[in-house]
Amino acid sequence: MITLYGIKNCDTIKKARRWLDDNHVDYRFHDYRVDGLDADLMQKFIAELGWEALLNTRGTTWRKLEENHRASINNADSAAALMLEMPAIIKRPLLWAPGKPMLLGFNEKQYQTYFIEV
Repeated sequence: MITLYGIKNCDTIKKARRWLDDNHVDYRFHDYRVDGLDADLMQKFIAELGWEALLNTRGTTWRKLEENHRASINNADSAAALMLEMPAIIKRPLLWAPGKPMLLGFNEKQYQTYFIEV
């Protein structure tokens, strides 16, 4: 089963879900806030995508952190701990289809290419 990870009120998630629905892609939505996020799943994300790609340093959640806290996020362990504590700081959406690489972010052309190959 294809899983789309994110937070339901995120505009980019809404665009991705609309695209999936419009293109009749069967998927399950996993809301970090409702469904949670555990350390094992976070490690899988980091192993495939890297912590730097997953950590959304452009969003308001990151900008609201104190400077010394931001400076302390400098490796996979510290980033994983922060993302588990504050899942809104994870770049979204994250799309995961069995047997396929994970896809981070939403771009209509990327989704088209990704699902032509599914």
